[in-house]
Amino acid sequence: MDGRRENPPWRGLIPVAVAAAAALFIGGGMDVVHRHQRAGEKKHEAAPAAESKKTEPRVVVGVAESGTALIVRDVRTGADVGLPVAAPQGRRFHRVAALKDGSYVVASYADRQVTFHRLTLQENGRPKDLKDMPKAAVPGVSTSWSDLAVSPDGDRIAYVTYQRARSRVDVVSARTGVHKVWTTKLPARVGSLSWSGATLSFVWSPVRSAGARAGAGVVAGARGGSGGGASAEVKHQLRTLNTGGAAGDLKLSKAVLTLPQGSSTAILSPDGKTVFVGTVKNSHMSLQAYSVAGKPTKVLWRQKVADELTSLDTSHRGKALLATAGDLYTADVAVPGRDLADAAW
Repeated sequence: MDGRRENPPWRGLIPVAVAAAAALFIGGGMDVVHRHQRAGEKKHEAAPAAESKKTEPRVVVGVAESGTALIVRDVRTGADVGLPVAAPQGRRFHRVAALKDGSYVVASYADRQVTFHRLTLQENGRPKDLKDMPKAAVPGVSTSWSDLAVSPDGDRIAYVTYQRARSRVDVVSARTGVHKVWTTKLPARVGSLSWSGATLSFVWSPVRSAGARAGAGVVAGARGGSGGGASAEVKHQLRTLNTGGAAGDLKLSKAVLTLPQGSSTAILSPDGKTVFVGTVKNSHMSLQAYSVAGKPTKVLWRQKVADELTSLDTSHRGKALLATAGDLYTADVAVPGRDLADAAW
């Protein structure tokens, strides 16, 4: 999804430069980076696998690998929609999450502080508005391990920052600015954040000392994941945290499911009844549903991929999944995504 983020204990992706010519104001003073968007907008190497289902969102919003811009991309064609949206001066975008109303919350980082912005789109998917969320801010260092999750109504924002490989989870109200904090002294990655009511789920991935040392540098726009550190990580466990309860230590969270071998990415469904687990083996990715009791129920879909799985995300409508494995994958579509550090739909 953090200016440059801390070096991850996995390999980075090759940045793709964002073409820009000048700045433009849209709506209430939103900066964008000029890029000519003629009728035949630029297509990327990875072509869509098929027409997206009508129940799925039409576009994804991604953070450019450099962190300098937001890019809206058509799910059906793979073409960029409208002009890229420039990051605020002196800051870099790190993460993005979709809201139920079709808008997006975007995290930006500079000077050891994470701030948040609300992106809205026009009906045709083109960027309309980028506004600051002045009451929501999180102190700390945003790294390539950092993650973002926003409740469907947009009020509760969860964000993970790091001191070396020790994580801190902040939950802040966008409306009031009130927040709670959970920390841990154990070196581990806290990722795959997702909301179900007041319950925040995450995947807990402990790391050995080598991985902890590797987590101390900064690389902007590097995509999170388990790569480059398989030997430095042990069991991956989905856990839940009652954000309405006491703050304090992350040991207050509860274990839900130890992920199967080869899996390091999982999220809880919005209704809290199902766990979605992603696995890549021999260049084939599968998404498996589990009950919260830990029993596998059904395989949702499979896709052939060229990279490791780094994130799972539900659509803002809560009825479809987006998987990031180099490119972006739905049940029947592959969307170009190698130039993006994070994406949501």
